[in-house]
Order: sequence, then structure tokens, then C-alpha cells
Amino acid sequence: METFLTTLKAVIDSLGATVVLPIIIFILGLILGAKPGKAFRAGVTIGIAFIGINLVINLMWGTLSDVAQAMVTNWNIQRDVVDVGWPSAAAIAFGTDVGLWVIPIALAVNIVFLLIKWTKTLNIDVWNFWHFAFLGSLVYVATGNLTYGLVASAIAAALGLFVADWTAKAVQSFYKLPGISIPHLTSGPGVPFAIITNWILDRIPGVKNWKADPDTIQKRLGVFGEPVILGLVIGLVLGVLGYYNAEQAVVKVLQTGINLAAVMLLLPRMVQILMEGLIPISEAARDFMKKRASDREIYIGLDSAILIGHPAAISTALVLVPIAILLSIILPGNRVILFADLAVIPFAVAMFAPLMRGNIFRMIVAGTLELIAGFYIATGMADFFTSAALNAGFAMPEGAAKITSIADGFMWTGLVFTKLVDWLGGIGGLAVLAVAILALFFFYRRNPKAWDVVAGAPKETSKK
Repeated sequence: METFLTTLKAVIDSLGATVVLPIIIFILGLILGAKPGKAFRAGVTIGIAFIGINLVINLMWGTLSDVAQAMVTNWNIQRDVVDVGWPSAAAIAFGTDVGLWVIPIALAVNIVFLLIKWTKTLNIDVWNFWHFAFLGSLVYVATGNLTYGLVASAIAAALGLFVADWTAKAVQSFYKLPGISIPHLTSGPGVPFAIITNWILDRIPGVKNWKADPDTIQKRLGVFGEPVILGLVIGLVLGVLGYYNAEQAVVKVLQTGINLAAVMLLLPRMVQILMEGLIPISEAARDFMKKRASDREIYIGLDSAILIGHPAAISTALVLVPIAILLSIILPGNRVILFADLAVIPFAVAMFAPLMRGNIFRMIVAGTLELIAGFYIATGMADFFTSAALNAGFAMPEGAAKITSIADGFMWTGLVFTKLVDWLGGIGGLAVLAVAILALFFFYRRNPKAWDVVAGAPKETSKK
């Protein structure tokens, strides 16, 4: 069994998400009754779309990493916990002993929850199972017990399904993604920050009426409010902050501006291509369930990469980049320096948009609160993160005493998982986690309409 899993993991790693996902989509389409040609075209189209999305994200990644490095150098920021980026975090998660088993564990959890009708989400985002492996690896490091780590990864997989179901109606309505849910544990943990921020801002006279969604901004600012021009302006500002004293400063500032303008234009276009592939599969799933399960609804769980092209999400994230750098300087007790993972901020804030109706001001406030909490979480979790990296054989960056990443290193989920097993022991901590997740499912199933609305779904789209 272990040899098979090792081979399967190696194949998935070598093929990558852009190849594995089309294969899964094709097989899923056939199972759901789609014609082979239609299922094949859907899989290929989705693969192409994700290649496009990844190309644009890599452009954003490189641009933001370079300008962040320049800011850090200009402002002489020195910290002993280094942000190594989500690719390193994923490699660490899949490289530990827990990572070998996470795919069958997560699939088994999903199948069981579908069979007992506790979830509507079929999570086909296999590549992002690394989030479940990561949480399991932290528990493994905290307890020294592989079994506890595997159980924790199963609980994490269940948490992903709950978040996906809870936010599905909001995501589907706001982002116009019928039949889709997001079981992504970099995006889902941000929803409580959005709920808290909304509650606070709704009680501040004047502020509660501020409208700052992309459409309103465009109407007020005209051409300067268009997403592409906003990206250009934000990019120019970031470029000035990073390269004001660099050689060829003007060139670098202009390149930063045009690169981020390109991101604002191209990401939504790539998502449109993705939807072209997803719609036939979503329709096949609906027809399949209508014939065999009395109209039971099934969601297809995907990467939150399909959300970040929205102007509200990407604009918020770009504004949060200098805020994140500033916070790393001024927060007392913070030991984290950001580099590689600044391009993950759109993923962290994308789930704010449905609840806040795309209000960029509110999303920036919520994102700032999440970052503040994240810096302290990452500082406190650095020992566990670094130990998990060493367990996976990860090569530490030169000069780095400890490492982290915004993707999962900043998330409250890792803190909760590790601290519970640390305080209550392996069995006690895992029992509390399991009971808490099952309680969330139980209460959600009792009144899904109310829960959906809390997550941002319009009242008329949320049904029991």
C-alpha cells in the first residue's frame, strides 16, 4: 500500500495540478453521464484555463516579490522568521510522512460525508489536499505520533468540506459560479474576519454607508476607476515605494505598474475560460442528481484561484501589500519578514467579497485585521513550521533561523490544531477538534439558510 501511495504521489507531483485536474474532470464527466467528447473538451479547457491563471499569478508573484524585496532592503527590515512561500509549504506538507497518506484519507472523508448526506461538496481539488497534510504534519510534529497527524489531516479535510458548503451559496451568487464551492483552507479561514469586520463597521455612523465596490469606484472616478487603471496606479505606487532609489528606477516603476495592470485584465479572462469548461460538468452533475437522487444538490469543490480575478479581490490584495510590509515593521513582538508569499494575499481575502458585496474598503480593513493576527500566529507557530520542514527534508534558506508562509502559516487553523493537541494531549485535542467540526455540520444542517446568509449569500438564493 505504501509503495502504491508513494508512486501515486510521485505521479501527481510530476504531472502537476494543470494535468491532474483535467484528467479528474474528464473521468468525473463520464461518471456523471456527459458525452465523452464533451467531457474531454471540458477537461482540456479547464486545464488550459488553470495554465493561464497560473501564468498570470506567476507574473503577479514575481512582480510583488521583487518590489517587496526592494521595500525590505530600503527600510532595512530584519527578522529571524522568513516567509518561504506556499510552494515550499506545499512541498513540506507532501514531503512529511503525513503527506503520503493525505490523498486517500481526504477522499475517504469526502465519500463518507457524501454518502451520509452531510456535505454537498465533491472536492476534486486534489492538489490542494496539501493544506490538510500541512495541518496533519503540524500535529505530527507537536505530538511525535504519526497516527495523530493522520487523524488531524482527516479532520482538516472535513473542515474544508464544511467551509465549502457554508460559503457555497455566497460564492455562487457573487462570483457567478453555479454549482461550485471552495474547500480551500487558505481562503476559508478568513471568513470570520469578514463577519467580525462587517459587524463592527455596520455600527459606525457614516462609515457603514460607504460604498467602495468596483462599480461604484468606476462611476465616481471614470476611467481611473477601471480595474486595469487601478492596477496600473497601485503598481506605480508600489514601484515608487520599492524602487525610488534603485538603478533604472523609472523603468522598474513603470514595469511594476504595467505588470499589475496586466494582472487585473488577464485574470478575469482566464476565469471566463475556466467557466467555459466547468459549465458542462456542472450541468451534468445537476442532471445526474436529478435522475438518481431526487434533485439532491452537489457542488464541485475547486481551488479559490477561480475567485481572485475579481476586481474587488485583486484590488484589495494589491493595497494590502504595502500594509503588510508596514505591519511587519511596526507590530511589537513580530518576528516575521514577508517575501515570497505576498501574492497569496488575494487567496486570503477572496472569500470576503460575497459577504461585503465587493466593498474594497471593508475588505482592506478585514484583510488588515487578518494580517495582524497572522503575524502573531506565524511568530508563535514558527517552531512547528520549521520542525515540519526539517521532517520533510526541506532545505532551509541561507541565513534563515525559522520559516513560515502566509498560506497556512498565518492561518488560525494551524494555531488551533497544534495548540489543542499541545494543551490537551493528542487524543484529547483531536477529540475536541472532531466534536467541534461535527457540531458545525450538525448546526449548519439544522438551519442552512441562516448560515448561508451569515457567509454572504443573498436571502433569496439560500434555501433549506
